[in-house]
Amino acid sequence: MALALYRKYRPKKLEELLGQETNVQIIKNAAKAGRLGHAYLFYGPRGTGKTTTARLIAKLLNCEKRRTDAEFKKLGEPCNECRHCKEIDLQNSFDVIEIDAASNRGIDEIRNLKDSIKTSPASGEYKVYIIDEVHMLTTPAFNALLKTLEEPPAHAVLILATTEYEKLPATIVSRAQRFLFRKLPKVKIMEKLEMIAKAEKIQIDGPALELIAASAEGSLRDAESLLDQISSLTHSTRSGPAGKIGLPAVERITGRVGLKKVEGLTELILKRDLKSSINYLAELNEEGHNLVQFTKDLIHYIRKILALKMSPAVEAVLRGELTGEEIEKVKQLGALLEAAPAVKLLQSLIRAYSEMRYSPFAIVPLEIALIEQLS
Repeated sequence: MALALYRKYRPKKLEELLGQETNVQIIKNAAKAGRLGHAYLFYGPRGTGKTTTARLIAKLLNCEKRRTDAEFKKLGEPCNECRHCKEIDLQNSFDVIEIDAASNRGIDEIRNLKDSIKTSPASGEYKVYIIDEVHMLTTPAFNALLKTLEEPPAHAVLILATTEYEKLPATIVSRAQRFLFRKLPKVKIMEKLEMIAKAEKIQIDGPALELIAASAEGSLRDAESLLDQISSLTHSTRSGPAGKIGLPAVERITGRVGLKKVEGLTELILKRDLKSSINYLAELNEEGHNLVQFTKDLIHYIRKILALKMSPAVEAVLRGELTGEEIEKVKQLGALLEAAPAVKLLQSLIRAYSEMRYSPFAIVPLEIALIEQLS
C-alpha cells in the first residue's frame, strides 16, 4: 500500500515546519539550552502541524546524538539517524504514547495514564504522552489529569493538542506552555505542493495547484491529501495536454471554482455590467459549480479589494494569501471600486449567502443581490 503524501512528506526537522516560525524558534532555543518543558499545549486549526511538532519534541528529548554530541545539540534539531529518531518517525517507539481523547475520553483512561506514566522509559530518556483532541475529555478526566500535568515524573513529558482551545478548563491551560498554531498562508501551501508534485512527478497546472491550496483553507495536511487524491487522474482521465491535471478536474472534485472565475465575476460587478454578470452566473450554475461556496469566495475576494483600497499596508498580509500576480489584479480591480457602494454590495452578498445555505434554489438569492446592487 502506498504511503499517503501527508505522511511521506511530514517534516522531520523543526526547520521544515511551515508557517509556524515563532513556535519553531522558541522550541529550538529551548532545545539548544536543554530547557524543554514537561507540559505543552498546542492549539489551532486542523492540519497546521500540532501533532508533527509534538513528535519532533519527542525526538529532541530522546535523540542519542543530542545526548552524546555537545556541538550537535547546539543546532536544536533531532539527528533523524539514531534508533530513537527512526522509531518515532515510524510510530513504533514504546516511549512515545499517542492517545486520541475523542475515543479515550473517560476517567478510566486517564487513570491508566497516571499509572503507566510512573514506569521508566523502555529505552530512551523520556516517555512522551501526546494527547490529541484533548478538549474531548470529560470533566472528571480533566480533574484526574491535573496533578499529573502539573508535576509529572522527571522522565515524562505531556503534550496536549486541540482544535478547540476555548473548551479547555483554565486549570489545564495554566499548567502547560501554550503554543498557537496558525493557519498556513496559501502561498506557503502552494510552495510545498509544487515541491511534492515535482518529487512525485505529478503533472498539474499552476491554477489547479492554487485551487487545491485555497480549498485546504490553511490546512497543509488537507492540501496534501487532496493532491494525493487528485494525482490518480494522471493515470486515468486526462484533463489537459500531455496528461497534465487541469483546473476543471480540480473544480469538479473540490466543488469550488478557481480564483480566475471569482476575479471574472468581480470585474463584471465592479464595472456594473448587470447583463454580463447574470449570464456569467448562469454559466457557472449550468456547469454545476457550488454557488454557495462561490459566493463565500466572492465575498472574501471583494473584501480584500476593499481592504487594500482603504489601507495599502494590508498588502503585506495579503502576500501570504495571494501571489504577486493576484495582488496586482486586486490593485487593478481596486481602481474600479468605490468604498460606499462596495460596503452595500458586501452586505447584500452576505445576506444572499445566508439565504443560499438553506434555499433549494441557491442561485436566486445571489441573482437578486446582483440585480439590487447593479440595476
